[in-house]
Amino acid sequence: MEPKSGLIDPGMQLLTKVLDLRAQNQQIIAANIANAETPGYSPAKFTFEDELRSVLSSQSGLQLTSSHQKHIPLGPRDIQSVQGTITINPDQTGIGDENGVSVDEEMLALSENELLYETAAQLLKKKMGILKYVVSGGQ
Repeated sequence: MEPKSGLIDPGMQLLTKVLDLRAQNQQIIAANIANAETPGYSPAKFTFEDELRSVLSSQSGLQLTSSHQKHIPLGPRDIQSVQGTITINPDQTGIGDENGVSVDEEMLALSENELLYETAAQLLKKKMGILKYVVSGGQ
């Protein structure tokens, strides 16, 4: 877990984590595309949005707690603990080489992920610019 800093606001922490998760998603999508011709390859899908949404909503409302340290965790407690989930989707058609990769779907996912990554990067850049402006005394 990162130390809390007075200069890094929750929005910057969120954007930083989103960039990390989007980069992981990019790697998984790229692996799917690279293995589009590999017989028997099952594509993977990386999801983290619901987990991140859950953490964000729990920070603004009631939080669940466990009564003993060995109880099953109730989910991530903070943004930095969000890891995402990788699911493998085997080919269900039963025809061909049993490769379940759809290049069209993967390219669409790649474009969407890239756009969302770029958006988060631009927002973080703007926040850093504001921070730089404040630290420099407004000059």
